[in-house]
Formats: sequence, C-alpha cells, structure tokens
Amino acid sequence: MDHGASAYGGRPYDYKEQESARELCHPFVASRRSAAADIFAEEAKKGGLTPRQYAVLTAVSQEEGLPQAELVARTGIDRSTLADIVARLLSRGLIQRKRAKEDGRAYAIKLSAKGTKALAKAKPAASAADSRLLAGLSATKRNEFLQTLAKIVADGEDA
Repeated sequence: MDHGASAYGGRPYDYKEQESARELCHPFVASRRSAAADIFAEEAKKGGLTPRQYAVLTAVSQEEGLPQAELVARTGIDRSTLADIVARLLSRGLIQRKRAKEDGRAYAIKLSAKGTKALAKAKPAASAADSRLLAGLSATKRNEFLQTLAKIVADGEDA
C-alpha cells in the first residue's frame, strides 16, 4: 500500500511523526478547551452563562425532552457535573425537568421560555468566541477544520 505524499501534507507518510502528533492531541485539545472557555467567559460576561451551561442549553434546544444521560453523551460533561449544571439551570428557571414518559426513572429536560431567551442572548458571545478562536486560520483552513471537527463528532456519536 502506498502511503504517498498526497495523503500527508505533500510529504511521505511518517508513522513516528503521526504517532507524535497523536500524543500531542489530548494535551492540545485540553489546552484549547481551557482557552476556549476563557474566551467564551470573557465574551459572555453579560450573558450570564458558562460554556458548559451554554452547551447544555444548546443540546436541549436541539432536541427537547432529552434525558440527562443523553445530555452527558451529547455534551461530554460527566454525569455528576451535569447534575450540578442541571440543578443550577433549574434554580435559575432556564430549564424544566419532568419524568420521562419512556422511563419513569429518568428525567426529560426542556427549555423554559426564560432559557430560550438566555440562549438567544448568549449566542452572539459564543459566535464571537468561535471567531476569536479561529481567527488565525484562513477561511479555507477554518472550513476544513470545522468539517473535520464535525466528522470527529459524528464518528464519536456512531461509536
């Protein structure tokens, strides 16, 4: 099998270099997640949502009635942290929670009118944070990155 130059940035495929890149992936993602959270927090000071609260509200807005276990899968937030976030969002009146029809042990989450407004208010801050994070990429590279990221997410959902 030919691992030629066209498949690896114009250079011959180098397994050692590829493995080094993989080893850097997790620390890089963690550092960028922290940077993204910092940028989002700076942009969203007036919106009143943390990045994780925004992620939960966004997931719920995309499919209302999700059980908390599904929110864990969709947001990547661990179960105990998600429970705390849900409790905070409930206390602020941003979401509503009731027993799921399919499983009486699970809770289904939906946005309240106040949550819909809070999410709409926070979206410009999230877009500004995204723009700041991706500002160093050309439009073509930004598009390639977002397509690759979408594929990674979709592949993860299929796993």
